[in-house]
Amino acid sequence: QVQLVESGGGLVQAGGSLRLSCTASGGTNNWYTMGWFRQVPGKEREFLAAVSTNHYTLYAQSVKGRATISRDNVKNMVYLQMSSLKPEDTAVYYCAARAGAMINGLDYDYWGQGTQVTVSS
Repeated sequence: QVQLVESGGGLVQAGGSLRLSCTASGGTNNWYTMGWFRQVPGKEREFLAAVSTNHYTLYAQSVKGRATISRDNVKNMVYLQMSSLKPEDTAVYYCAARAGAMINGLDYDYWGQGTQVTVSS
């Protein structure tokens, strides 16, 4: 059983940047593909980025060029660096893990509780 805890959310001004962190525990985390998602109330959860066990990455078109996903397998951490933030980036951001290849869908095995990111204009 993998537990995921996100941190780093908060209030950011438009045009700013932030780095979200996800701490993984409870499993052999190096074996899992890790992903970041976000969700706005009333809308479907949206894939943002994924990183494979050997550091290959996959990005959604909506954040490509503004987001960088990375992982530290020693520290069991996954990060999402986002820049040029817009008010429409306001959402709850989730970290997730799956025992398989990178995908841009929602079929992940474990999810964190989420961290709120609010971008003010």
